[in-house]
Amino acid sequence: MVFVDAQPAGAGDVSRASFSGTASEYFGIWIVNILLTIVTLGIYSAWAKVRRKRYFYGNTVLLGRTFEYHARGGQILIGRLIVIGALIVIGVLNNLHPAFALVTWVIYMVGLPWLIRRSLRFNARVTSYRNVRFNFVGTTNGAFVAFTLGGIVAFLTLGILAPLASRWMWRYILNNLRYGDRPFSADPRLGALYRVWLLPALLFVLGSVIMGGGFAMMMAMDRHSYNAPAWSILVIQFLPFLAILLLGLVGLIYRIGVRNVVLSVAVLDGRHQLLSDVPRLGYAWVAFSNILVTMFTLGLMRPWAAVRMARYTNAHTGIRVHGDPGEVISSVEASGSAISAEYVDMEGFDFGF
Repeated sequence: MVFVDAQPAGAGDVSRASFSGTASEYFGIWIVNILLTIVTLGIYSAWAKVRRKRYFYGNTVLLGRTFEYHARGGQILIGRLIVIGALIVIGVLNNLHPAFALVTWVIYMVGLPWLIRRSLRFNARVTSYRNVRFNFVGTTNGAFVAFTLGGIVAFLTLGILAPLASRWMWRYILNNLRYGDRPFSADPRLGALYRVWLLPALLFVLGSVIMGGGFAMMMAMDRHSYNAPAWSILVIQFLPFLAILLLGLVGLIYRIGVRNVVLSVAVLDGRHQLLSDVPRLGYAWVAFSNILVTMFTLGLMRPWAAVRMARYTNAHTGIRVHGDPGEVISSVEASGSAISAEYVDMEGFDFGF
């Protein structure tokens, strides 16, 4: 598939991304991936991931050019085997003696940030745009604060400090991301993150009340089941399921709200502004309807759902390039080509985080 450069945007104009793939094209890739993964007892899933990402990256268009994914299936397989092996060793140690549980927690606390940092670096370095690779320069200590400590803080405060944890995570990711030799930077305001947190928080409280009320009613009806009408028993049995759906909606709305806040304050090379304005309820509708369609078609419409989501999010994502886009990108290509050449032998493994 060949793409022609888009017409240059004026200074300060927003250039939107787009997705040029189709469900029928991706279905051919998807069904082969599924069949080969089954035949090889899951081993081919590493190569399936590469084929999937290459298709979606190769059809994500920005300023007339697409992205590229350079990972190899062997790298992903090795990374997965390392993680699986580590989990097996941890499981064996826990079964040998309860005291090893403390060692397990130490391994998680130290090992998980290292794996996350390595995975972020790997995925950045195997991604390129206009023949210039991305890079990630974050440290393991930074990953510990951004992911481990941030997760603990959000959990212990029942989500009240989740925006703070999100701020730590996204600042770590974007402030350590590079495009060639050009840095990204982002400093999302805590107030803006709390504004997009408010609606999910209210829905979370509502979902918790529904779930708690549903279980309380079920326990009461178990004691007095002879007085309960059949329809009420059926409704109460569905209450936990509805509550789970509501909590899933909470996660979707919060995640896309954070994405909008963070990317809209992110800057490349100190002057080129990123943009994300995905409608939160619209995103949730697309996600949930995709799940329903996939379930009712026994998975056969999964390619259609994936392409639909890619088109939706790309249409609401862009960049405001200050200056002539052609000249700006040419300067990045000139300075980034040497750096890209060094990445070929430094990609490492993908641990799946």
